Amino acid sequence: MDKPTIKWIGSPNFSSPKGYKIFAIVNHIMSGTLIGTDAWFTNPASKVSSHFGVGKKGEIHQYVDLANHAWANGVINIPSWSLLQNGVNPNYYTVSIEHEGESGDVMPEAQYQATLALHRWLIETLEIPVTRDNIIGHYRIDSVNKINCPGTGFPWDRLFKDLQGGSDVLEVAVLLFTKEDYWAGADVSAKNGYCAIFIRPADQSVPVDAMNANKLIVVGGSTTKHPNEVLLSGNNKYDTAAAVAKYLG
Repeated sequence: MDKPTIKWIGSPNFSSPKGYKIFAIVNHIMSGTLIGTDAWFTNPASKVSSHFGVGKKGEIHQYVDLANHAWANGVINIPSWSLLQNGVNPNYYTVSIEHEGESGDVMPEAQYQATLALHRWLIETLEIPVTRDNIIGHYRIDSVNKINCPGTGFPWDRLFKDLQGGSDVLEVAVLLFTKEDYWAGADVSAKNGYCAIFIRPADQSVPVDAMNANKLIVVGGSTTKHPNEVLLSGNNKYDTAAAVAKYLG
């Protein structure tokens, strides 16, 4: 994968602890302009930075070398990200991309193509898996103060479809705790246009296609920590059946 054209800006705000591997990309919204972000990240008093910034015209600026850690993801507040490492600053294992604009903006095509190229290059360079737990929004780490980061205008579905080589991302999927939940799951699937149904394997892991779905309805068992999960479970099969019946209305 060719490296996209990147303009080095540089920021004094970074750290360099050793021994950490980056395994996730965190996407942000600037809530402002690329020029303003350049100025803010190069100011030592701001004590904040990101590895990259992508402008609306397709410019890519770099503030922190990949060998160092930017200061964009350190605050954890009611997270919904299952890959958080206990006791370790998220900045140490993430790479951050800021996007020019405001939450809710429709991303211009030039900006989208630039961030797509940057994602592809980072995925290959850093060997990052293409899953919705390895490519996330800032709100997954801080759901209180950063709930609108990177915002409702961020093109998640298109990005994952392009990163996965054009494969479809399921709109809705149903995940069953065991095959005994099938009939309840079938009713839930029918309510959602006969969407795909998955069954957890013996190790209780979540199939990749299910976890990548835009919405995951879990019938029985514990939470998957999917960012858009509907959990229909209880303390026993009767409670689960009641939760499903309530959902079906």
